[in-house]
Amino acid sequence: MAEFKYEINNKIAVLSENGDYTCEANVISYGENGRPKLDIRKWNRAEDKMQKGITLNKEEALALFEALKEFNFDELA
Repeated sequence: MAEFKYEINNKIAVLSENGDYTCEANVISYGENGRPKLDIRKWNRAEDKMQKGITLNKEEALALFEALKEFNFDELA
């Protein structure tokens, strides 16, 4: 089985912390020649393991940014 490769190109922000886990927004390249993508996911930094998350290309990240500018955050608990 081929080794899973990724490179964190830019650490944008730690969004939350819970014990050994952090929720982070980073720019990550996956694979040998992977294009950088916005990646939001939970990490266990003590073991350097990633959890489930979401990866967005430039167009998707910009669409999310525009949608969040209009979002009513008072809807969240």
